[in-house]
Amino acid sequence: MILTKTSSNCRFCSILSKANGEDPIGSADYCDRWLIIELAPPWVGDIWLEAILLPQGVIDSLKLAWESGLKLLPIAIAPDREYSHPNFTRVLYYRRVGERFAQFEKQEFVIPHPHLGSLVTALVEQPEGLSHFDTYRQETAHIRELLVCTDGNVDVACARFGYPIYRTLRQEYAVASGGRLRVWRCSHFGGHQFAPTLADFPQGRFWGHLELEMLHLLVQRQGSVLGLRPFYRGWSGLSRFEQIAEREMLMQEGWAWLDYQKVGQVLAMDSEAQTWAEVRIDFTALDGSVGGAYEARIEANASVTTALWSSTTDDDEPLVPVKQYRVSRLVKVA
Repeated sequence: MILTKTSSNCRFCSILSKANGEDPIGSADYCDRWLIIELAPPWVGDIWLEAILLPQGVIDSLKLAWESGLKLLPIAIAPDREYSHPNFTRVLYYRRVGERFAQFEKQEFVIPHPHLGSLVTALVEQPEGLSHFDTYRQETAHIRELLVCTDGNVDVACARFGYPIYRTLRQEYAVASGGRLRVWRCSHFGGHQFAPTLADFPQGRFWGHLELEMLHLLVQRQGSVLGLRPFYRGWSGLSRFEQIAEREMLMQEGWAWLDYQKVGQVLAMDSEAQTWAEVRIDFTALDGSVGGAYEARIEANASVTTALWSSTTDDDEPLVPVKQYRVSRLVKVA
């Protein structure tokens, strides 16, 4: 095929990915905790590894968390004219509570800048010290947060295609939500080739290859969930192959599936070639009225060519083949 280029001689990885039919499912980061910090762009350099834009206390807490094996990922959100407060920093902290769950538990603080490092230390390392920050705690568990990647410093596709999605969500859907939805511009969280891409909290679901026409379905959850199939990257409460299987369960069960508490396990897999896996996902409604389990077999059935980054003709990102998977068997076993 002829690679798509812009007038600035740039090949966007997301255009190539979508044109070649790369399926975004299974690309959400499997994570137990998300640390989201309000931080003015540009987000240049290794902002999570070096104290360039953030206090050393934040960097040290992240380093300790990663060294201890904690699955914690940070995201920066840009200040918003309506949401933000001068001289204060907003921190959102989402964590998995329990083995079986439907959404991440949310804590939110709006903290004076000088206290940011000590707050993050308490959140990540010393939760018993969080009472010292009760003055700054925000009761926002009812608010849904959509984070749209517009981080052009990491990949130009995210800025080019992410901003129109952000603008529509912010100006139309957030405004009409009665304070129950906030929309943010955010730093990169993986999956450049699926731009425009967003994270949906507190559930922790990720979406990519977004189109303006599908936003109403995504936000309002009215109509057939089948319309979201090609845009679903996965739920960050599950690992890669579990995510692939979980999409089929969502398509079968419908919107109610989003609120079921779930836990997944990989029963068997080809750990070397990654050509197949067998998984099980148990689920139950919060009130116990519905429950059961699915078992699925996932198999590699194709390969497509993609680019993991956008590039120019002077610095072409090599094209790489990536496996595509299908669920060859899905059985409700309980």
